[in-house]
Amino acid sequence: MIQFKQLSFWEKVTLLEEIDFLIVGSGIVGSACALELRRKNPDAKIVILERSYLPLGASTKNAGFACFGSVTELLDDLKNTPEERVWNTVKLRFEGLERLLQRFPVSELNYENCGSYDLIMDEDELMFYGSKLAYLNHQIEFITGKKDCYSFEKNVNAKFGFKGFEGGYFNRLEGAIDTGKLLLATQRDLAKNGIIVLNGIEVTDFHPDQNEVLIETNYGEIRSKKLGITINGFAKKLLPELDVEPARAQVIVTSEIPDLQAKGTFHLDKGYYYFRNIGNRILLGGGRNLDFKTENTFELSQSKLIQDALEELLKEKILPNRDFTIDYRWSGTMGVGNEKGPIIEKINSNTAVGVRLGGMGVAIGSLAGEKLASLLNE
Repeated sequence: MIQFKQLSFWEKVTLLEEIDFLIVGSGIVGSACALELRRKNPDAKIVILERSYLPLGASTKNAGFACFGSVTELLDDLKNTPEERVWNTVKLRFEGLERLLQRFPVSELNYENCGSYDLIMDEDELMFYGSKLAYLNHQIEFITGKKDCYSFEKNVNAKFGFKGFEGGYFNRLEGAIDTGKLLLATQRDLAKNGIIVLNGIEVTDFHPDQNEVLIETNYGEIRSKKLGITINGFAKKLLPELDVEPARAQVIVTSEIPDLQAKGTFHLDKGYYYFRNIGNRILLGGGRNLDFKTENTFELSQSKLIQDALEELLKEKILPNRDFTIDYRWSGTMGVGNEKGPIIEKINSNTAVGVRLGGMGVAIGSLAGEKLASLLNE
């Protein structure tokens, strides 16, 4: 392994010395933070460190849902969290999605305002959720300025070729993006704005003092005037005191399915399962509620319990009587905590964090990055 001390004069001076802002993590939050810092500091030296060859957490491993809250998830949150906090988090998600779509033309992200369906399997649950629809629409209107966000949809089985669902609730304001195209658009903007991105460098510790931060990495030490930490689900490795735990999200994608009926984005079981079409394929993810303890892990492998559950859901309810194979399997790492909502705060005079996105990084990420940049710019 080549250490920093073995680098040339040119490499050290150009890449690693006199850094104004150093960001740990090149995902959605880290990139948005760096770009906002550039807007505010045209001449600053801004460096992003990424420990993998691609963002390792969830930014390039998510399902591409542009969502802010399904009926079942929101009502579950309201049972366990103060009402004001729930709606503040929803507001942050909605405004974050708007900010993402301001940063990039929708054509660059393949954004589709297709809406989303929250599917229900039990008739009694369907009636309970329906009784809360007016309240949810009233609250969402305060945030979005738009009426009748949620509506009831009865014939989801016939419409989409499903089996076993009693109905669903449609959110007309949600949609989907192409996660790969978001990565390309972000990389282009970082390069265009002269932001240095160094891959394969893992930060192992940091030590702030009055004027700068000493950052320890697997290749040696780096110094920066300001440090931003945006590694979300991996935050506990650097900041064990924070209320952030890793949460593995397992995903599968089918082979192409001729005449696929299921077009759009779908949630079920309080958001613990989610699926969408990618062309004529189905992407399905979730299931960590089957084994929370095991899924609170940094490991990016898959488990038989959840993989089997995902395949069974496909065969029995989403694609009944259809032939398919599984062409892709992967896992991402989300950051969750005892309460929902991101942690965006200073931890000392020259270090700040933007983590715990709770599986809503596509929605929250851009706004969280910009808020983090404001803290670092103080």
